[in-house]
Amino acid sequence: MTQKLDVTVAAIIEADDRFLVVEEKAGGEIVFNQPAGHLEPGESLTAAVIRETYEETGFSFEPDSVLGLYLWHCDEADTSFLRVAFCGNAVPPDADPTLDEGILATHWLTRAQLIAREARLRSPLVLRCLDDYQAGIRHPISMISELPADKLMSLVGA
Repeated sequence: MTQKLDVTVAAIIEADDRFLVVEEKAGGEIVFNQPAGHLEPGESLTAAVIRETYEETGFSFEPDSVLGLYLWHCDEADTSFLRVAFCGNAVPPDADPTLDEGILATHWLTRAQLIAREARLRSPLVLRCLDDYQAGIRHPISMISELPADKLMSLVGA
């Protein structure tokens, strides 16, 4: 049995009790999510969340902590997702940004506004991350150890 695992990153950005979210078309539906996306080959987790936030919102994201690691299995896609969620600050774009394909708009929404859209959230990870954020959970970015590919290969004897 082959298990598919996708590693993703997400940015939890809050200002004045509102959270930056994207409205996007995914799987033929319009859904809401934190700025998030897939880790690209050879990319660090922090570089991925900075890139994804910029591509989806135009905001320059500065991660300052790790919110958590979240494992969720999507039966519909028969895929497990390992989400690494970061907290931090973001600087808005100077002009209207060109957003990734599929991104319809960005919004600043309260948790209550997201709950009102619960049926349209991309995954249950959206609210779980907000709940953990509001509970004050934070971990130092230094908890992440990323070895360069050449170092990793020498460790495993390849």
